[in-house]
Amino acid sequence: MQTRHLINISDFTRRDLDSLLSLAQQIIKSPKDFSHLCDGKILGTLFFEPSTRTRLSFESAMNRLGGSVIGIAEAASSSTTKGESLADTIRTVSAYTDIMAMRHPLEGAATLASQTTQVPLINAGDGGHQHPTQTLSDLLTILETRGQLNGQTIALCGDLKFGRTVHSLISALSLYPDNRFILVSPEELQLPTYIKQNLSQAGIPFQEEERLENVLDQVDVLYMTRVQKERFFNEADYVRLKDSYILDNDKLKDAKEDLAILHPLPRVNEIQPEVDSDPRAKYFDQVGYGVIVRMALIITLLGLED
Repeated sequence: MQTRHLINISDFTRRDLDSLLSLAQQIIKSPKDFSHLCDGKILGTLFFEPSTRTRLSFESAMNRLGGSVIGIAEAASSSTTKGESLADTIRTVSAYTDIMAMRHPLEGAATLASQTTQVPLINAGDGGHQHPTQTLSDLLTILETRGQLNGQTIALCGDLKFGRTVHSLISALSLYPDNRFILVSPEELQLPTYIKQNLSQAGIPFQEEERLENVLDQVDVLYMTRVQKERFFNEADYVRLKDSYILDNDKLKDAKEDLAILHPLPRVNEIQPEVDSDPRAKYFDQVGYGVIVRMALIITLLGLED
C-alpha cells in the first residue's frame, strides 16, 4: 500500500483497492487461514460519535483475526470531557495499540489524528466528509453480487449532500472504467458541486433526477440512503418529496432482475421491510462483507498480507 493510514478513500489507488478486495475474497473462501494472523495485536477503537455496525464490525474483524480490542464507544467516556485535546488522546492510545480506528463528528479530525499517531489509523467516519471503510464494504458487496466493479450504472438515492458514504463510494467507483452515475435527490440534498465537477473533469457520465421511478429500469446498483427531514428548509418540500424515496415492491416491478440494492444502514423507512425478502436486496449481506473487508484492511495496514 502507498499509505499506512486510511483517511480518505482516495488514499488508495485502484491497484490498492484491487489488492485489498482480492485479499477479502481469499478470507471469504478460507477464513480459518486467517484466524491467528493478528495474535498478540491490539486494535484501538475511538468512537466519539454513536455507531453500531462500524464499531462492532471492527471489533468482530480483529477478534476473527485472533487479536484483541480496547477503546471507547462514546466521547463521554474519554478524557476529552476533561479538556484533553484530540491530538493528546491519539498519542496516548497509540502507545497502547498496534492499529486504531476512529470516528469523529468533525470533518478533518481523522487527518489531524493521522499526523500524531504512532500506529496505522483508519478513518471510521469524520462528519459529513468521508467513510472509507463503508466504501470498501460497498465495493466488496458489488464485486461479489455483480461480479465486477466496472461497466455499472449506479443510482445513488436520497441525501447526497451530507451523505459521507455516497461521497466516498463515488470517489472509489470513479477509478473503474465505464461506470455511470444517476444522482437521485431533491434539489436541497443534491451532490456537492465539487464532486460533480470532479466527475465532469474526469469525463465520467452522470445525470441528476428527482424521481427514482424515472430511472430504476436502467440501474445495476441501487444505493439507498435516508432522506433526513431536518435537512429541508420547510415542511412542504419534505412532504412533497419524501414518498419518492421509499423503496417498495411496487417500485421494483420494472427494475432489472440482477439489480443489487445496497444501503449503508441504519434505515428508517426508505426501504420497506417487504423488500428484505427480494433476492436483489443485498444490504444485510453488505453488513457481513463489512467485517470481511475490515479484516483485509487490518491485515494490510499491519503489513501482514504476505
